[in-house]
Amino acid sequence: MSEQTLMKELEAEIAKCMKCGNCQAVCPIYKEDMAEWSVARGKIKLARDLLTGKLEYTDRMEQIFSLCLTCQACAENCPCGVRPDKIILATRAVMVAKKGLPAVKRAAFNLLEHPGSFRWGMRVGSKLQGVGLRKVNDSGLVKPRFPIGLDMRRVVRPLAAKSLLSQVPEVTTVDNPRGRVVFFTGCMLNYIYTDAGQAVIDVLAANNIEVVTPKAQHCCGIPVIMNGDMETARKIARYNIDVLSGYECDAVVTHCGTGIDAWVHHYPELLADDAAYAEQARVLSAKAYDLSQYLVDVAGFRPPKKAVDTTVTYHDPCHMVRGVGVSAQPREIIRSIPGVVFQEMKKPDRCCGSAGSFSLTHYNLSSKIRDRKIRDILSVGPDRVLTSCGACRMQIEEGLYQAGDNVPVQHVAELLASAYEKEETADKGNQRDYQQTATERVAG
Repeated sequence: MSEQTLMKELEAEIAKCMKCGNCQAVCPIYKEDMAEWSVARGKIKLARDLLTGKLEYTDRMEQIFSLCLTCQACAENCPCGVRPDKIILATRAVMVAKKGLPAVKRAAFNLLEHPGSFRWGMRVGSKLQGVGLRKVNDSGLVKPRFPIGLDMRRVVRPLAAKSLLSQVPEVTTVDNPRGRVVFFTGCMLNYIYTDAGQAVIDVLAANNIEVVTPKAQHCCGIPVIMNGDMETARKIARYNIDVLSGYECDAVVTHCGTGIDAWVHHYPELLADDAAYAEQARVLSAKAYDLSQYLVDVAGFRPPKKAVDTTVTYHDPCHMVRGVGVSAQPREIIRSIPGVVFQEMKKPDRCCGSAGSFSLTHYNLSSKIRDRKIRDILSVGPDRVLTSCGACRMQIEEGLYQAGDNVPVQHVAELLASAYEKEETADKGNQRDYQQTATERVAG
């Protein structure tokens, strides 16, 4: 989609707003600063003035439009069906087209534009990160030793020693496969939460689904899209489409709301005017599912037989629950596991305040939003917190650490994989018992 098309879409969407202010009731940022320009209604007014020339695309306007999590709560609560997130993202794109990107973002996105260089950079980073980061607890969380682009109070999960893609086979085969999927890992599972990535593969294999995990796949490009660099975003979309189109599959399975949102919504929109890629983007979009969505709605998953005795709660990632409407499916999986006590928090779909790079550039505000989520989580007293997004997971992990709590945070796939693993362990134990009894019979 060109910037000209974005401008027209912006005008049409702005015209739908009747300035009722319903967005104030649900905006996480407005709840913290109570400023009119921070809420959707205020930004829509500013977007209109930018389009009509009453305002200029200044650094101040750039700062104001950066204050949005794109959590889509305002869109969900709008009686007129306005999509403020679309208006804000389009305004950011127009701003970048007119002003360019700040030097730091330009350098980062130049790296993302080249998959090979990005992979090399992540490998080097995993080896050298100890220079700038130090452990803060036994769970492996780290924080900066000195300013390296992170707030000195920030606690994060370090890069894994080896990426997921370097550890798993490109094709995980199963006996009598019921389906064949391509697993799009994204960056968080590939470079940080590799155990969760392995759990996704294990869960699919346990349900007799053959899994293709392309080694050449790349970042989904959402950080670039959110910052308005549409040309780089298009290059990333084309690259990933080229990679995934090389495999025959029934579905494209992702592990998070960000990844699924990229394939279902952003890639078809980005490439709508691209004659060479528009159709491929639409085809893959129709085949893209979150893991829980695929297991529940498409493949039909096998409920585990062995109990996992634990109490859990679930956080709905914004792009999952509002972006693609996936909320019931992960809960169905959780409730299918024997022994699991599921405690719903008061507002499971409240944004955690991460929004990817937002938590880097607006740490104080992000932390205030995060802390509301942490209080909600702790109010139900879980043994572990489940979610379906790596960025949300890292944000919640930090919030729990800052609150002085050590409740572990996991992907839904990890809990389901552990239940399946208990079955395998029990089966192996039963087999050993049978073999021992048979040997005793022969000896007798």
